[in-house]
Order: sequence, then C-alpha cells, then structure tokens
Amino acid sequence: MRAVARTVGEAVVILMTFLVVVAGVSVFAARAGNAAPVPYEAMSEGGLFLPSDQPGYVLPATTVDSDVAIDVNGLIARTRIRQTFVNPTDSWMEGVYVFPLPENAAVDRLRMIIGDRVVEGRIEERQRAEELYEEAAANGQQASLVSQERPNVFTNSVANIPPDAGITVEIEYQQALTFENDRVSLRFPMVVLPRYTPGEPLPVEPAGTGWAPDTAEVPDASRVTPPVADPAVGPINPVALTVTLNPGFAIGEITSDFHDVHIDRPAPDHAVVSLADGEVPADRDFELVWTAAHSETPQASVFSERIDDFDYHLVMVMPPQSLPEDYDTPPREVVFIFDKSGSMAGESIEQARSALMFALARLRPQDRFNIIAFDNEAEALFPTAQDANDPALRAGRNFVASLEADGGTEMFRALELALDGRTGLDRMRQIVFITDGAVSNEEALFGMIHDRLGDSRLFTVGIGSAPNSHFMREAAEAGRGTFTHVGSTDQVRSRMAELFQRLEHPALTDIAIDWPDPNHTDMFPERVADLYLGEPVMVSARMPSADEGAEPQMVRLSGHRGDAAWSTEIALPADGHDAGVATVWARADIQELERRRWRNDVDADLIADQILEVALQHQLVSQYTSLVAIDDQVVRPDGEPLAGEAVATNMPDGVDMQMGPTLADAMDNLDPRAESLRAIRNMARTGIPSPVALPVGGTSAPVNLAVGLSLMALAFALLVLAARQARIRLYRR
Repeated sequence: MRAVARTVGEAVVILMTFLVVVAGVSVFAARAGNAAPVPYEAMSEGGLFLPSDQPGYVLPATTVDSDVAIDVNGLIARTRIRQTFVNPTDSWMEGVYVFPLPENAAVDRLRMIIGDRVVEGRIEERQRAEELYEEAAANGQQASLVSQERPNVFTNSVANIPPDAGITVEIEYQQALTFENDRVSLRFPMVVLPRYTPGEPLPVEPAGTGWAPDTAEVPDASRVTPPVADPAVGPINPVALTVTLNPGFAIGEITSDFHDVHIDRPAPDHAVVSLADGEVPADRDFELVWTAAHSETPQASVFSERIDDFDYHLVMVMPPQSLPEDYDTPPREVVFIFDKSGSMAGESIEQARSALMFALARLRPQDRFNIIAFDNEAEALFPTAQDANDPALRAGRNFVASLEADGGTEMFRALELALDGRTGLDRMRQIVFITDGAVSNEEALFGMIHDRLGDSRLFTVGIGSAPNSHFMREAAEAGRGTFTHVGSTDQVRSRMAELFQRLEHPALTDIAIDWPDPNHTDMFPERVADLYLGEPVMVSARMPSADEGAEPQMVRLSGHRGDAAWSTEIALPADGHDAGVATVWARADIQELERRRWRNDVDADLIADQILEVALQHQLVSQYTSLVAIDDQVVRPDGEPLAGEAVATNMPDGVDMQMGPTLADAMDNLDPRAESLRAIRNMARTGIPSPVALPVGGTSAPVNLAVGLSLMALAFALLVLAARQARIRLYRR
C-alpha cells in the first residue's frame, strides 16, 4: 500500500507540475523583451511584472500612462489623450494597447511625439494603413496605428519603442454631450470591460492580441478582449485628467460621483476641473455632471458650422417640462431582464439587485410585470406577466434576492423571451434591461431587438464602473427607449427614480422635424424616438449653405403632448463658426449607416462603401479607416529583433470576475523544497493575467490547448501508476 500511495503522490506531482508549466507557457509565450530583473518585493511598488528565470526576481512590463485634456464648449467636447508607452526592457518593443472611448467619439487626429519631433498621422483605408504600419515596423521606423474595433473600443499599436525609453502618442476626438433632467453630463471611459464571446473558435490565427479566440459568431473577438492584469498586482496604467468648462451659461452645481476632483471657478460661466489625486488608475469610468445656475435650463440651443457649400447644425430643443393637467398615466406591462452572468459578480450584482428591488416598489396595482434572469440560460419568474399585487410582488422580491452571478452572458434567449413582436397592445409595454453589457456580439443583438420589438419599448440600465455603453445606448436606440447608467450603489435610488419618472410620463410622442429644404437635408437620427420628462430633442443636420445676407431659416418641431398637439420653431444661424459641429454630424452619419447594416436595410457592401466615403471625406477613424503616423528615420539597428507585447489592462473597479484558482494556489500544496517547483511558484506570483481570467462561459484557445495537454499528462501519469502496480503484483507473485 505504501508503494501505491507513493506512486499516486508522484503521479500527482508530475501532473500538477505539468499543468503549471503548460498554463505558464500559454500565458507567457506571447511576451518578449529582456529587462534587468528586480527583487520580487518590488511588486509592492505597483506596476505590471513578468516572470524571471532568476528565482525571487521579476521583470517589469510595458504599461501606458495617459494624460487627458477635455475642452467643453456648449454641448460639444474636444478631447486630447496623450498615451505614453513605457518600455522598461533592453529590447526594441512593439506595444499594442486596447482602450475605450465614448461610443460617439469622432476620432480625427493622431500625432506621434518623439523627443522634440512631432509626426502627424493621416487617415487611410484600414487595410492600407495596416500595411504601411507593418512595413515601417519591419524597417525599424517608429510608427503608430489607431484603429476602431467597436464604436467604443480602439487599438493603438506603437512600433519600435527604444529600450528603457518611451514614445508618446496623441489622439484627439470630438463628441456631442448628453443633456437630461437639467444636467449636462460628460463620461470618459478608462477601461474595457472583459466580454463574453459566444460561438465555436475559428481554426485560424487570431486577428488581435486578446485572450478570447475569434469565433464564428464574433470573428474579431481577439481584438476587443485585451489581457487583464491580476488584481493582486495592484492598479496599472495611470491617468491624469483635466476638464475645462465653457458651457455658454452660468454654471451651477458640478459633481463627480466616481472620482475626487478639484474645481476652480474663474468666472460664473467658466470652470476648470482636475483630479484631486493628480492621477488615478484606469479602472473605472470618469463622469462629470454640471447644471445651469438658478435652473436656467436652455429651451433651445443651436450650434452651427459652415464648411465649403454646407451648413452643419446641432440642434437641442427642450420639450414641455410638465404634462397636461388631465394626463393620466395609463396601465403598463413592465418586463425586467436581469443579467446574472459571471461578469456581474461583486459590486455590480448588488447594484443590480438594488435597482430591481426599487423598480418593483414603483409598480402600481393596475400594472403587470414579469422578471427574466439569464446567464448561460434564461428563466422567467412567471409564464406570463402578472398583476402587481402583493403575492406576485413578494414572489418577485424573493426571486431577485436569490439571484447569484455565475455563468456566461447569453443575452439572445432572454431578449427572445421578452420581445414577442406583438403590436396593437392594450397597454404600454416597457422592457427594462439591467446589465453591464459585457458582450462582443452586439450587432446580432441589435438586429434581433429591431426585428422583434413590435410596440414594446426597451430601456437599458448600465450597471457597474465600466459598462459597455455602446451596447447599452444602441440597444436602447433599437428599442426606441433610453439608456440610464448606475455606476455605484449610491446612485441606485436617484437614477432609477429618474428612469421610472420617465417611464410613467411620456412627454412628447409622434415627433416630426420640418427643415427649410427637406429634400436636401440630411438629419440624424433619422427618426426621433418618444421623449420623456427631462429629455431634449437633439439632432444633427447638414444642408446647402444659405445665401449671405438672407433671412434666418427656421426649423419647426412638432409632436403630441398627451392628446394635445405641440409645436415650436427656432432660427438657424446664417453663418456658423462653432468648430466641430461638422465632425459631430459626420460621426452621427456613420452611426446611422452602421444601424442600417444590422437592420438589413441595404446591401452590406454598399453600406461599407458609404461609411468609407464619409470617413475619408471628414478624416475620421471608422471600421474601415485608420489613422497611421510613421517617422521617416530608421532607429532600430540592423540585426536587432522587434519584440511584441499586448499591454495589460485593469479589472474594472468593483468587478469580481470569476477568476478560478491562481497558479500559485495550485502549487501551495506541493513540496516547497523542490527547486524546480519553487521557480514555477515564483512565476505564478508575478501577477501575469491567468488564461482563465475572463467572463465565465467565454472560450480561450490557450485554455483549450492547456486542457488537452493536461489530459495527456493525466493519461501519462495513470500509465506510470498502472505500470508500477503491475510490477508490484509481479514481485508479490
């Protein structure tokens, strides 16, 4: 028996050692570059580290420092991001950094700063830009390539970063801001939320450097899933940020719910806001909100810009702020969709539970409701919507209290259950979708929402410190509803109260906008959704330039306030000088073209050509265009190799992704006296992202490889055990 026990122990050691080595290889194989080892204790100083072959020592890894400056004029923000790629190794490096931007960001400028020299980028078709970048990288020239993976996810690749040095890349974009409930809000995302990727892995080389394989359903999944640093390492990729406010009115309250800020007010209509700590880790979105002093809410605002033979306008009109006296909120059917997938673990699911509990408390006896929860599967609380009476609400609260975060993010089935395509309903049917949006198959979901919406309306509630806001806003757009973000438990009550105030009180329906020359005016969005209390009408438009000296042209808005007709007119400036309005219009044009693709309105190839035309004309980054900057000088010496590294990102704050055991944990039960095992343990504690640090239910080619090889190791260990037992039996005979 002792021999058998000893054999089993040896087999376990062999298997565990092999498992750790396989996992370690799958994590570290893509990394290269040599730096001077530093003691393991240096990890306490922060940063990201790679394994060293010297026991007790680790290697520093490439990180990105960002400096952000945002200038707000009226309802338009111009943002400049300076990303400095820091190479701590003694090899020439290429860094690849996947980072988020606002979903309506119009990226139009790139500069690469090398010492005192500045290299301006230019817009090219994406394939051509990639070819130019790869050629420059191979030639030893310093180059940068900025590409769009999703409207809110971009990649910056920087080639030939010198040893123990850095390169700064400057990116600029324009965006229109959000005005709701007397508040203007600005959101700057800092980290890409790890996303669930459905589908079978494709048998091809991955398109990007991320942890998820490309699949049949998401063929570019590896481009939107950057490696995630183990939270035990501590936060990396610091960000400094300053916002200069010139909103065009006296500023009232300024708030920042997620970061401490310093506010300087040199004038009533001017303010400068900066991070109180100077720098923060890139692990949650930054949000700034400001109001007009004395509730001087503008009833109409028009920003205009003339370029060549066109006038571009950004129009905002506030609808009535009250409902008719005889308005009676009709009975509703409300279906709540609750995301309980693994990406919601931690603070996110607590926020979601609180939000849903609050929503249930707002239901009236004449309302009906149902709850659909999903992870890998979807389940409904009731077969059909039930009256909001005490027994049903009690069942609903118990159901919500029992929900735990686990499994994949299979939204499709949950949306199928909620969206039945019915029309001619006897009551308002509203669907409230509470999720972090951690998916990578957005377009398939948008198309399904569009096809099955019927007379329902879909309202999305984004949960967590860094939700996928592109999915949330576009899902609400497809569902003719609105998007609400709840970034902390402190915001649950106020944000959900505002949402339900809107749901209960539609302020303006059947909205129409009449332009002076409708046959030659391009307006986006093409169709304005129903509006609720506190929401403005906001549209971008382009029309032929008016003649100089002509009378101001008028635009007329009309709709219904309950059963009563409503209309208003505003004058358009004859010669606008508000810089950036044309860029905002072009980004809105591209967004509308992208919507036509998932609506299947026109041929996909035609849409691609139209997006390319708009992006090239207005010099914008899009799905089909990229910005590329290339320095003329060759800096990397002949014979020196170029190593590559995907820059790791932080886990979003408050997200407790289902990580699985670390390699170090797996080694803790083995004999610490074995030198080889001690070296492996040192590797495991360097804080490199684990190949299983991804949303549960997602797939990973390295994991599949490791599992396959591990099974082979298990088989080998069992063979060793069987042979040893056979020898023992033979000896006893």
